[in-house]
Amino acid sequence: MTYTTIYIKADQNSVVSNKKVHLQDIVKIYGTDKALVKKLDSTVVLVIESQKKCKYAVSILKVIELIQKEHPSAIVINVGEEDFVIEYIPPKKKNLVLEWIKTVFVCFVVFFGAAFTIMTFNEDVSVRDVFQLFYKLVMGEEETAGSIMEISYAIGLPIGVMVFFNHFTKIQIDSDPTPLQVQLRNYEKDINTAIIENKSREGKTIDAG
Repeated sequence: MTYTTIYIKADQNSVVSNKKVHLQDIVKIYGTDKALVKKLDSTVVLVIESQKKCKYAVSILKVIELIQKEHPSAIVINVGEEDFVIEYIPPKKKNLVLEWIKTVFVCFVVFFGAAFTIMTFNEDVSVRDVFQLFYKLVMGEEETAGSIMEISYAIGLPIGVMVFFNHFTKIQIDSDPTPLQVQLRNYEKDINTAIIENKSREGKTIDAG
């Protein structure tokens, strides 16, 4: 019997949008037999029934079992994760009008945010003085109590912090990850580890056998 060596590598998290998950969607397969690799890539691992976003914990043993089922003489060597997460995100149609609205909104936020930052810097970071100056310019009188700008600032500041600590765009100025991205990756690893451990304790890991 001729044995064929197959190398597989799985990342800790794989995002899919098709309900029928193939091997090529979750692992990278390498071998000298290109025809076999192509056949294995199209092997179905999981059929997702949920209509909503969900996550599955999968053991690499399940992948090895599927490969050896297709090719019993295959020697499978894993060079990636032992356990990993499959994250299903339902496909969504892009709305160009909504995308343009978001872009315009972001441009306004950046413009006025930069202007506000420059003015507070020139006032020695005195936000209240800037608000009082705005109020006087617009209303024509001195501010006597908390204005709508101060209330909006108090509400918008925590919202801005929450938005900042989320990752909404793939646009990068350079190839180096920012400190925020580093923390997000560490958080993502912790989440994946927790999902794998929880599924394992609940006996819901997709495993061999």
